[in-house]
Amino acid sequence: MKNDTVKTQKENPQARAQKMMLWFGIASLLMTFAGWTSAYIVSSTREDWLRDFQLPGAFWVSTGLLLASSLTYWLAVRVVRANNQQSGRLLLGLTLLLGVAFIVSQFMGFSEMVGYGYYFTGPTSSVTLSYIFLIAAVHILHVVAGIISLLVVIYKQFRGRYGPGRMLGMELGVTFWHFLDLLWLYLILFFYFYR
Repeated sequence: MKNDTVKTQKENPQARAQKMMLWFGIASLLMTFAGWTSAYIVSSTREDWLRDFQLPGAFWVSTGLLLASSLTYWLAVRVVRANNQQSGRLLLGLTLLLGVAFIVSQFMGFSEMVGYGYYFTGPTSSVTLSYIFLIAAVHILHVVAGIISLLVVIYKQFRGRYGPGRMLGMELGVTFWHFLDLLWLYLILFFYFYR
C-alpha cells in the first residue's frame, strides 16, 4: 500500500509537468498566430490590399469537419473513461478520418482559391491572399502534428493503455485537438469578418 502511494505521488508531478508543457506549447502557438493575424491587420492599410474576395466554400466544409472531429474525440475520452474500450476505438478512428478529411478539404479550398485567380506568389498574387494561404497552410501543419499524436493515442488505446484512472495521454491529445479546432474557428471567422 505504501509503495502505491509513493508511485502515485511520483506520477502526479510528471503528469503536471506534461500538462504544463502542453499549455506552454499552446501559448506559443497562440502568440504565433496572433502575430500573423496582427500583421494581416496592419497590412490591410496598404493600397494594394484586396478587400473584395471570396473565401472558398471548402474552408467552411473543413470547419464543420474539424468541429465534428472535436466532438468525436471528446466522446472517445468519455467512453474510454467509462471503460467502454470498443466504442472508444471506434470514436478515435472516426476522429482520425475527420481529421484527414479536414486536410483534404483545406487543399480543395486552396484549389478553389487558385480557380478564383488567387495565387500565393507571382504576378497575379496579392498580399491579402498570401497571408491566407500561409496562415491556413501553417494551421494544416499543426493538424498533421495533431493527427500524429492521435495515431499514438489510437495505438496505445489498442494496447489497452487507457481506461479509468489512466487517461493522461488521451487528455493531452484531446486538449491539443480542441485547441486546433478553436484556432481554426478563430481564423476562419477572422478572415470572413476582417476585410
